[in-house]
Amino acid sequence: MMFKKKTSKPMTILNFKIPRPIFYASTAAAALGITCLIKEWTGGQKLQPSVLAEGKVVIVTGANTGIGRETALDLAKRKAKVYMACRDMSRCEAARIDIVLESNNKYVYCRKCDLASLESIREFVNRFKTEQSRLDILINNGGVMRTPNLKTKDGFEMQLGVNHLGHFLLTNLLLDMLKNSAPSRIINVSSVAHKRGKINKDDLNSDKNYDPGAAYAQSKLANILFTKELAKKLAGMIHNVILHDNRYWIFWPFIKSPKQGAYTVVYTALSSSLNNITGKYFKDCEETEVSEAAKDEITATWLWAVSEKWTRLQAA
Repeated sequence: MMFKKKTSKPMTILNFKIPRPIFYASTAAAALGITCLIKEWTGGQKLQPSVLAEGKVVIVTGANTGIGRETALDLAKRKAKVYMACRDMSRCEAARIDIVLESNNKYVYCRKCDLASLESIREFVNRFKTEQSRLDILINNGGVMRTPNLKTKDGFEMQLGVNHLGHFLLTNLLLDMLKNSAPSRIINVSSVAHKRGKINKDDLNSDKNYDPGAAYAQSKLANILFTKELAKKLAGMIHNVILHDNRYWIFWPFIKSPKQGAYTVVYTALSSSLNNITGKYFKDCEETEVSEAAKDEITATWLWAVSEKWTRLQAA
């Protein structure tokens, strides 16, 4: 009997040529997916949804856009009564409607508060005090960045006026309500730019020389010095926390979305772990160090005295 030798079939190797447009699109999609994961990972932790703010009255400045809007939305979802203090009422109302619909919380209000006008700030406070008997959380979020050489209605350099002096006056005018509502909290939003900042005692208002970057950094340093001095004055009465806001990182994959940026704001506003913390600086929900200039107590005291005089606080 004859047997045929069994031979194995040759292996067939297929060579696919991927068109360049498809290859580039696939590579871009993969890169985008990795980037999104990186952004989510660097966004910091989020306060659990089970932590509610029911019964709390909150003011958020600059609440119609960006981190301020996301903060207002998050707090509304947690059942807080939220006051959106904004300059542009049409944009504020549009944002308010969206927040009410998404949060199913009707206790969200738009109120005019132009931080570039001391008169507008006083009017906001006077109206708020006729509408509410308490204030649990004040979030000083609104601000401007690298503006042209502009002045506020009261003659202050715009960035110093809005970012620091406006919030200085607003906070001080609301202190009586915050004290009566203790334990209450004040959250001041600053920036990593404070590390480049210097308080120019000879030209605080940038009348002699104006540089937009230097003026912005000075205003952010002023936020921290204000917070530390306020914490000293209110020791034992109000839990006062400062927030590091790094929304302006230069590399896009690591830029936080407004929603991610709001995580630390909400965390510092509501976390029970901060009940005994005051005058501190937070980044990604963790306490971190400030610059040496931000630790200067003598400058902080000087800046408070000047701010008190310029905003005519005693005459308010």
